[in-house]
Amino acid sequence: QVQLVESGGGSVQAGGSLRLSCAPSGRTVGTYAMGWFRQAPGKEREFVASINWGGGVTYYADSVKGRFTISRGNAKNTVYLQMNSLKPEDTAVYSCAATERPVSRRSELYDYWGQGTQVTVSS
Repeated sequence: QVQLVESGGGSVQAGGSLRLSCAPSGRTVGTYAMGWFRQAPGKEREFVASINWGGGVTYYADSVKGRFTISRGNAKNTVYLQMNSLKPEDTAVYSCAATERPVSRRSELYDYWGQGTQVTVSS
């Protein structure tokens, strides 16, 4: 069983930056594809970014492309989401997820999920 723990959320003004981290508790996820998803109040969960196990393949939602960067740590076990030029519409609970399947934008293909971390962007 893989347990994921996110950190790094918080409150920031529009135009600011935050860096989210996702690390496993117990079992390593170095060979798993990882993704970040977010859910705003009253909205469905949506894809943000994903990365393959090696770190060489990344996908981004159009709404965050050019502003957010997903990456893996040197040991491939921690995944980061660097968020720059944040906008109020980025406000949501951000969750990381892991899968042994190929990297994907589809949340239903991810088997393990963290509890999420709140990101609030004020105007």
